[in-house]
Amino acid sequence: MPRFPFSSRQHFHEAFVTGLQRLLEQPGLGVYILAHANASFDAEIYEQLQTPLEARFNQLAEACKEALANGREIPGASDDQMVFLKLMAIGFRGIQLTEFRRETHWEVQFNHIRAFRPARMADQSLVGIHQPFDPHGFHFNKPFLRKEAFWSGELQGLEVELLYNKFPFTPLHGLLVPERFSREPQFLSHPYHLYIWALTQELAGGLPGVGFAYNSYGAYASVNHLHFQMFQRETPLPLASAHWKHNLGTDEYPLECEVYTSVTESWERLDELHRMETSYNLIYQPGRLYCLPRKTQGHYEHATWTNGFAWYELAGGLTTFSRVDFEKLDAAAIRQEMAKLRIDR
Repeated sequence: MPRFPFSSRQHFHEAFVTGLQRLLEQPGLGVYILAHANASFDAEIYEQLQTPLEARFNQLAEACKEALANGREIPGASDDQMVFLKLMAIGFRGIQLTEFRRETHWEVQFNHIRAFRPARMADQSLVGIHQPFDPHGFHFNKPFLRKEAFWSGELQGLEVELLYNKFPFTPLHGLLVPERFSREPQFLSHPYHLYIWALTQELAGGLPGVGFAYNSYGAYASVNHLHFQMFQRETPLPLASAHWKHNLGTDEYPLECEVYTSVTESWERLDELHRMETSYNLIYQPGRLYCLPRKTQGHYEHATWTNGFAWYELAGGLTTFSRVDFEKLDAAAIRQEMAKLRIDR
């Protein structure tokens, strides 16, 4: 595990790739899937890891075939078994790398391997924005997840763990879990809001383009254990473009987007959303917070080309899972889908 990778983007990137290489040396389907998904998201990383990835894939595939031929269970979690069997059905060379294109103001990606991600809470119709932590459900204290940890230690005064996102959709994607043994549910409290606001500003000195995102319960958070999604982008999210009205431009965004440059004012608004039990997505950038109140998942019918809109989609990045959808998705369909989430409709 790297000592402290946050001092520069180069150090972070090197530690990120080195960690993926280490994962390929460990047994188990889950760590392989994580390494392959992260490598396939970035062509440069994939070029570095393609040879060991293919060798490990073939080893695991043979072990799975042998187990099934002899009437034995494939070792590993059921989610990982299902994902890897799907990868086997496609074949290593059939798993396509992530691609991007611009569609007017929007960023569209074809993310083949993310199509196989287990849904967990993301396919449920939820009520309210708070549920107690469930020690028997999926959470980030599971022992097997320690293999997926990129870094752990004290960061800005709190003990945190940064895990790889197993199915990434943004560069250098991680899941930051603060004080994971406190077993906080996915419900943002004032201290953690202050913490992420300050942490974003602190890390920006060494990591340009860094940000954190938060999906509230009911806004396509997939795990009910407090976490934030860390990303580092060389280009701004579409939401941050100067032409939108919420950034003092002239163009109307398809749904309500609130911008805060004060940590105090932003908390007053979040506290209000909590009292109203309104779901929301957040994007933290240095000294700036984008807040998007929205309809709760399961309370509207989303299009077949998406699995639902979380923070990345609301920030103007659209993930597709088939090449047909990737090529034909247009700005009108994106605006129409985003408008479904407006609370006033």
